[in-house]
Amino acid sequence: MDQNKLTAMTVGDLSDLLEKKELSSAEICSAYINKVKETDPQIQAFLALDEKHVMDAAAEADQRRAAGNARSPYDGIPIAIKDCIAVKDERCSCASKILENFKSVYDSTAVANLRKAGFIPFGRTNMDEFAMGSSCENSAYQKTRNPRNTDCVPGGSSGGSAACVAADEVPASLGSDTGGSIRQPAAYCGVVGLKPTYGRVSRFGLVAFASSLDQIGPFTKNVKDSAILMDTIGGYDAKDCTSLNTPCGGFAAALQKGDLKGLKIGLPKEYYEMDGASDAVKAVAREAIEKYKALGAEMVEVSLPHTKYSMACYYIIATAEASANLARFDGVRYGYRSPEATNVLETYMKSRGEAFGDEVKRRIMLGTYVLSSGYYDAYYLRAQKVRTLIRRDFEEAFKSCDLLLTPVTPDTAFKFGEKSDPIQMYLSDVFTTSLNLCGTCGMSIPAGKDPANGMPIGMQLMAAPLREDLIFRAAYAFEQA
Repeated sequence: MDQNKLTAMTVGDLSDLLEKKELSSAEICSAYINKVKETDPQIQAFLALDEKHVMDAAAEADQRRAAGNARSPYDGIPIAIKDCIAVKDERCSCASKILENFKSVYDSTAVANLRKAGFIPFGRTNMDEFAMGSSCENSAYQKTRNPRNTDCVPGGSSGGSAACVAADEVPASLGSDTGGSIRQPAAYCGVVGLKPTYGRVSRFGLVAFASSLDQIGPFTKNVKDSAILMDTIGGYDAKDCTSLNTPCGGFAAALQKGDLKGLKIGLPKEYYEMDGASDAVKAVAREAIEKYKALGAEMVEVSLPHTKYSMACYYIIATAEASANLARFDGVRYGYRSPEATNVLETYMKSRGEAFGDEVKRRIMLGTYVLSSGYYDAYYLRAQKVRTLIRRDFEEAFKSCDLLLTPVTPDTAFKFGEKSDPIQMYLSDVFTTSLNLCGTCGMSIPAGKDPANGMPIGMQLMAAPLREDLIFRAAYAFEQA
């Protein structure tokens, strides 16, 4: 089979061919390895790819299938993993110099679940350092480029995971979403990105940025593949104290073609009245609304009055949690240690000063400030109270509708270096951060292109906690139409 045709396939397509014995896992993995060799010098989505590990795993998958012992219909399909999600015996650097030589000694639960189904971990994808960024420009190692236009960023922080799927270097990948880090790069690269309900996917083995906001989720080429991966990685895990002990699965089997009669979709007026969205994004949003009306969905206006505070609230809570989480990287137990240090205090200061990047330092300082004596009540405590108000807004909105439909980003992917001001950069996530503060679920689906530059535009579907089924239903109908 032609390599480009093979690598353009979805997880579902590859599974069908494996089941029919028209393709082997070795052939699939070899084609993707060759594709990475051809494409990635330009895209730079991968920080590492252990070809031997991949091909050994592919041979084992083919042996299982030949013996009639395939672990699942997806046994032998490769999937890329963001560099902050632990994979046993592979480097887990979080795209930071401070963890440059750190090798994980165990699998994260999400990766362990993938292995149980026979998926093959396929390389480490680039990211903004410690998941702090919206462009993938903050990696300590390289700048990942958008496959749709290599002059543009792929989005962040999971830029490598989005770019490798968009570039057909792998059929799917895992990323993490703290304030939009799956949905925003998915929109910029024109792929499907799901941020599950907080606690739906175990965070065990995910290096923490902001523990009350982080969530692992998939990047895929279509909605069905997203459902397949959610079926695989979701579920309760006793190793994660925030994991939800509720049934999770059956999403892919429940997908069916049809209209959306009886479904109510809310349009938050604050999102559509917000300044800053480009004409192209507004036009695609209008087209998406009309498409959903044609599918039988009823549109209702809803209000999220406290959503205007979500950016300020997010950047207080996220930086506060980051300053605490990143305190463990001190040059003592593991990771980089400065060779210039002569005592304990210098070990802390020089190791962190030399190995952390500017954005990580900025957020640690902000977080330390808002948690400091005299400012805790004024900033952190107040932000937590506002977070509750934002969550109540969403709860109230979902009483009158099943889903919310909004843009994902104010504009299409921007060019490298175009947003040098941190505040400008932070505003890339203006439509996505509130979802993380509420702990609920959302998906970015490709919805159109900017006629001026041909770059992808995504729309965001949001549902109440644990209602990923509604998102999959509406996203699948939209995609089929």
